[in-house]
Amino acid sequence: MIEHRPFLSLGAISNHWLKARLHFRHGDIGRASHTPLGPLFIWNDDEFAPHSGFELHGHRDVEIVTWVRSGAITHEDDAGNRARLTAGCVQVMSAGAGVHHAERNAESERARLFQIWLHPRQSGGVGQWSRQCCASGRREGRFVTLASGDQEDVRAGALAINADARIRVATLRGGTTLLHALPPPGAAYLVTEHGCLDIGAVRISPRDGALIRDESAISLMAHDDTDVFMVELFAPAHLTQSERVGQCTPR
Repeated sequence: MIEHRPFLSLGAISNHWLKARLHFRHGDIGRASHTPLGPLFIWNDDEFAPHSGFELHGHRDVEIVTWVRSGAITHEDDAGNRARLTAGCVQVMSAGAGVHHAERNAESERARLFQIWLHPRQSGGVGQWSRQCCASGRREGRFVTLASGDQEDVRAGALAINADARIRVATLRGGTTLLHALPPPGAAYLVTEHGCLDIGAVRISPRDGALIRDESAISLMAHDDTDVFMVELFAPAHLTQSERVGQCTPR
């Protein structure tokens, strides 16, 4: 089953510095039918105005994954981590028992990003932070695993998350098709960045979402050049034995 979530159907936030679309309902923002998928409960399409952002604030018991699509974001937290993340970089912050961080656009141009929140396998514990960048050439025509709760993926270079999910990205050229197997339970959420894409018989436009359930594989046919970003779920006891895809190198 593939549920199409068009960009204009998503919940919206708009103020003087932040424009956001919410793929999953959060609080009273968004459609009641846009419910979470397993541990995945937030996927926001954010745009920060220049010289703006979230000041120091706290989180606990959540896995937060940020993928920068254009511009740059500066992260800092009370554990002493600080980094400037540019387009093509991913950041993982495991909040554990509690962390305070700030996320700002210190640049003179707008920053666009996806931010994804997942419920952790276990609550509490010590928070963790890591980042990596992934050049488009590494992911052309295939999915690359950026972050994962599968230790085999982590040993191959993916960032570690405390959730039964993996975060993947692929760059597809217009006219190409990619067949991708999904591990049990056959669930994923997928967004196309800037091109039109067919997922089986369902066509999605730029920045639309597609919620996938009970599918052993998906066929992706790109009508335009595009990046495809996906959160793929796996069963808690599942240590993937499916075909391995390339990993990017942390830095």
